[in-house]
Amino acid sequence: MSDETRTAGEKGRSEAAGPLLLEMRGVSKIYETGQVQVRALDGVSLALQGGELVVALGPSGSGKTTLLNLVGGLDRPTAGTIRYGDTDIASLSDGDLGRFRRDHIGFVFQFFNLIPTLTARENVEFAAELVSHDSRQMEERVEELLRLVGLEERADHFPSQLSGGEQQRVAIARAMAKDPNILLCDEPTGNLDFRTGQQILGLLQKLTGEQGKTCVLVTHNTAIAGVGTRIVRLRDGRVQSDERSANPLPASEVEW
Repeated sequence: MSDETRTAGEKGRSEAAGPLLLEMRGVSKIYETGQVQVRALDGVSLALQGGELVVALGPSGSGKTTLLNLVGGLDRPTAGTIRYGDTDIASLSDGDLGRFRRDHIGFVFQFFNLIPTLTARENVEFAAELVSHDSRQMEERVEELLRLVGLEERADHFPSQLSGGEQQRVAIARAMAKDPNILLCDEPTGNLDFRTGQQILGLLQKLTGEQGKTCVLVTHNTAIAGVGTRIVRLRDGRVQSDERSANPLPASEVEW
């Protein structure tokens, strides 16, 4: 197969990365507002492998959030296929699509989206309860995750009692409570100062490097791109480039 006929996703693959998890082929998404059509994604092909920290980089309107929504099963493509293993998730029923999100995908948002009336521990427990009916196993999982994100001593604090960085760490622990294969992060440092943002990026690097999770981080911030093991640049709904980084930048060296 020549370089000209390979998809962007195939070009981005590496023998050093883990197994193929999810593959998009020829995916387009068109939104209709009245008589106006907006092509948010235009024929995107992309493959995600285990253990990758993929930074999807692009300006506002480039299709980053639409890409995240399609990978996470929050939306369906207008055209093309999105395969997770042997399953075309775009063809699933609403119920099966919900179960796919529950079992395989974790979401981290820019604005944290924690439940304000629950403590940090309870926010993580709420997500863990979706997949575990063993109370002891669930409690152990929650405590493990709070240690992982460095919040075991803040576990009984409510979101209003936590800093922005602490809230985002709770959000990451909550997303990991289901033990997802793919973690989707929408501008996770967008509401944080750069020092706190470094800590969050370092945590995401740890999750991919040490735990083998696949993380897709979308951002418009070019300074963040260096932390990824792979950088996918988007513009006008298309993949401009898809490059693997041999030496990702340590999060502690990122400045913006």
